[in-house]
Amino acid sequence: METLVDGRVVRCATGGRGIGGDEPAVVLVHGAGGDRTVWQLQTRWIAHHGYRAAAVDLPGHGGSEGPALSSIEQMGEWLAGATEALGLAPAHLVGHSMGTFAVLEAAAQRPGVARSLVLLGTAGAMPVHPALQAAADADDPVAGRLITSWGIGSRAHTGGHASPGMWLIGGNTSLLDRARPGVLGSDLAACDAYNGAEAAAARVQCPVTLVLGREDRMTPNKRAAGMIDALGDGRARTVYLDRVGHFLQVESPIQVRKAIAAALARA
Repeated sequence: METLVDGRVVRCATGGRGIGGDEPAVVLVHGAGGDRTVWQLQTRWIAHHGYRAAAVDLPGHGGSEGPALSSIEQMGEWLAGATEALGLAPAHLVGHSMGTFAVLEAAAQRPGVARSLVLLGTAGAMPVHPALQAAADADDPVAGRLITSWGIGSRAHTGGHASPGMWLIGGNTSLLDRARPGVLGSDLAACDAYNGAEAAAARVQCPVTLVLGREDRMTPNKRAAGMIDALGDGRARTVYLDRVGHFLQVESPIQVRKAIAAALARA
């Protein structure tokens, strides 16, 4: 569906159902260079099991009007406003990679928009290698290939897509290739510059679930330790998925769906 937020078109996937009504809402946010389609194996299930689902395209991504936002703080502010404008607040906010920073910021800046958080493939910091940043800044296709090769776990390198006939590595590369000029580079720079994840986590007031791939080399599990500590007082629950890398929701969609469902029920 398309709607207007602050006078600009925003595209979101709703799992085949409208987002009106009284059911709890789940807002899902993609990572760097991505769009709403990374959640296609989760949104329909969510929308047909007691929730309203909205996988949003951030500004400048997918079908949403630009320009792309240049900082994580801006993304969090936009997400909080969009969640309210769509009539979904307070929502369960689900993010992947860069999207985890956006939902953390949204919940920290405006606690009333967040019922709970689910963070997939997250860490206290997401530094970007200079060679990858340079390739992304130049809109060189090698950037997407480096991210995909490095980010996807060992099992997915030999097949195993949940949809027969689909190719995980090719699909993820294609997703990053279709990002608009400059967007992947801008997103990676925003991730690299952001140093507020642990401070934002300390301000979050709702339950939080982290879903981490054991083979994640983009955001290694050990880098999430500070964020887990910052959440404190038993609010954080961590789920680890074996033989899964950074792109959890496409590598292991059933396990991710179950982890999200458990987190929603817990909240």
